Amino acid sequence: MLAGSAADWPQKPVKLVVPYAAGGSADTLGRAIAKHLSDALKQPVVVENKAGAGGIIGSQQVASSAPDGYTLVVSGIGSHVIAPAAGPTFNPLKDFTHIALLGGPPIALVVNGTRPWRNFEEFVTQARAPGEGISWASPGRGTHGHLTGELLRSALKLNMVHVAYKGAGPAVADLLANQVPAACMTLSSANAHFASGKLRLLALTSPSRLPEYPDAPTFAELGYPNLTGTTWFSLSGPAGMPADIVERLNAEVRRGLKSAAIRAQLQQESMVAADLDPAAFRRFVETEIERWSPPAKAVLAEKK
Repeated sequence: MLAGSAADWPQKPVKLVVPYAAGGSADTLGRAIAKHLSDALKQPVVVENKAGAGGIIGSQQVASSAPDGYTLVVSGIGSHVIAPAAGPTFNPLKDFTHIALLGGPPIALVVNGTRPWRNFEEFVTQARAPGEGISWASPGRGTHGHLTGELLRSALKLNMVHVAYKGAGPAVADLLANQVPAACMTLSSANAHFASGKLRLLALTSPSRLPEYPDAPTFAELGYPNLTGTTWFSLSGPAGMPADIVERLNAEVRRGLKSAAIRAQLQQESMVAADLDPAAFRRFVETEIERWSPPAKAVLAEKK
């Protein structure tokens, strides 16, 4: 076998770039997979957070790395579908080897618990009333939360004013402080505050209601099936990685996602695990690009 193939790989630590700040969904999932891979590969898998530009900066670093299996990235819908639609950066298909789909949480429409909107219908009524409209937060321009909120605003003709944050953490902090009344963000970013009543969940982009939140309707059942989707995350590397290394990584990731420890962590974070081989995962990425790139281009072309 060629040097760099699975026969002699890995012989040194592997770097896993998370192209977002620490503490978010991508970071949580990436660190869980890194721990599993470290044990399985008998080499450290070291997580490096390199945030910026909606995941573009860290992803670009990996795209420019040697395709030897020692530099990987937590890719996903934000960094490899939505952000590239905003303008020329990298080609999410040609510049990467897509290894394994990890899974992820749905997007949630969330409001501060002191606000009077008890359900989605009351929120819509307020957002259509004359006045300044409702300010709403997203984890940042070009994120899946931003795209979902803008598609919601457009579909229902709501008076909603976007406030972009540098990550879900700051957005949640201001939402809790009632500095901004509403937000569209991953469910896992907000779910720790539902039981206390500090935040209220109004709707989800999941295809069906979640068992842990049986009273939260989906956008599909509210009449907006185009707002169904998951903020998925994945494992990718530079284009041209050896096929046997890709197959080994894919098998180890899928094994890890089925482990009791990672399943329990994913459930706690309101994430759903995936199970696709490399070929099926690449087809999935192609489908997601076809689906989300046109609305992403339209939204991100608008001046905010």
